[in-house]
Amino acid sequence: MIVSALISDAKILTEVALKSKAYWGYSSKLIEGWRADLTVTPETIETCNVYKLMVDDVAVGFYVLNNPKEDLVKLEMLFVLPLFIGKGIGKKLLVHALKKAITANATTIELVADPNAIPFYKYQGFLEKGKIGSAVLGRFLSLMQKDLN
Repeated sequence: MIVSALISDAKILTEVALKSKAYWGYSSKLIEGWRADLTVTPETIETCNVYKLMVDDVAVGFYVLNNPKEDLVKLEMLFVLPLFIGKGIGKKLLVHALKKAITANATTIELVADPNAIPFYKYQGFLEKGKIGSAVLGRFLSLMQKDLN
């Protein structure tokens, strides 16, 4: 079941993000270096659209969708606990986020994808629009978009 995140979920959702990122074999040092970027704050939950997918009272995944600016909305985060990766949880969360974006009258959704997530987003109809540098020297992330019309 997908439900709105509560302010009290901030720490749990941050842990989901950190564990999900670590799944891809990144070093503990890199994960710690990304902690600030992967932290879900109470303010994030108050000001953005944050939803979690619950299985047996456990948040196994979540997403953060910004409020649209004009016709563009940004998917800031989408993470799934490692035990649930490859079981359709990410797709369920993404479909939910796309519906929320359409309801908010956005016509385009944008995100910055980790290299390991690019195949997932391409399979869901996103197109790569460019590359941006990351905090790690020589590592680039993909700017991806999907038309919601």
